[in-house]
Amino acid sequence: MQYSLTIIIPVYNEEDNLLRVEEALLNYLKIASVKTSILFVNDGSTDKSLQLIEEICDRNSVFNFISLKENKGLSTAIKAGFDTVESDLVGYMDADLQTSPNDFNLLLKHIDNYQLVTGVRVNRKDSFIKNISSKIANNIRRAFTKDGMDDTGCPLKIIHTDYAKRVPMFRGLHRFLPAMVLLQGGSIKQVPIQHFPRIAGQAKYGLRNRVFGPLADCFAYLWIKRKYINYQIDKKS
Repeated sequence: MQYSLTIIIPVYNEEDNLLRVEEALLNYLKIASVKTSILFVNDGSTDKSLQLIEEICDRNSVFNFISLKENKGLSTAIKAGFDTVESDLVGYMDADLQTSPNDFNLLLKHIDNYQLVTGVRVNRKDSFIKNISSKIANNIRRAFTKDGMDDTGCPLKIIHTDYAKRVPMFRGLHRFLPAMVLLQGGSIKQVPIQHFPRIAGQAKYGLRNRVFGPLADCFAYLWIKRKYINYQIDKKS
């Protein structure tokens, strides 16, 4: 069956959230504005996440999964998803349900005119420390990339798959997806979306990997930008 959009759900130790994720996604599929499938990427979970993912996929034909042998981090999980999907569009969202899959329809309204459309979390329901560290990280990243994005860490995005597959991902580069699409000559847009508090599971990022990690990644991005090869074939026989 041909799908227009595949939604990637990276999962690392989210056993307390997965049944809620299943319910939320099934409800979204009823109202999705394009034909949509789901791809779980189990990032080496050590709890019962993989077992639950397998059960969810067994009872829902539109759900599929891949499972990494060991935990490699969010960027690797997203990259593995990008490499796997075959639909024209690929989106992703976190398994913590702090964003709603229903908001993919807001992003889809603009995807014909842009190569990447990302959410911007309004009225964020996070702790003060998480909000301020995220703001600092965004300001640092924006100063380096000049991508104009207000909330690059928002875990709700849709990208044209041909652009996603060309992104040279490395650890931490999920924060730089808009900048990498710009490097390819693509265009990007941000759209306000809902945000909700985490009610189950544990956050995977703290002050150290939300601020100091992105600062180091900025230098990696600058190296890629300087060395990046981008071309288009005009004619061929």
